[in-house]
Amino acid sequence: MSKYLENVKKYVDSPNETAVEALVGHLGLALESRDSAVVAATEDEELARIKTGYCSKTLDLSPEEADKALAAVCEKMKGDTAKCRVTFYYLLAEASDSMDRLAA
Repeated sequence: MSKYLENVKKYVDSPNETAVEALVGHLGLALESRDSAVVAATEDEELARIKTGYCSKTLDLSPEEADKALAAVCEKMKGDTAKCRVTFYYLLAEASDSMDRLAA
């Protein structure tokens, strides 16, 4: 969990540790493979899966809200070639003001 928290800290000064821990638990097996542990933000199919999955089901965002949050996170992380999935999802919750859905 600490390596994910450190990665989130690259973008957030004082991240919600409970939310990071919840994301690590939620993503579970996906984090074991390097391929699935990172987000390919330049692939439309990947972003569509995140939008219909995580954004819609976990964060309860409308398609418009999800698009806005995805654009904000992609912009924020544009300099990072290997976008950590935990950090990406954390920033989506933050950008959409949905952190309470993670750290309840």
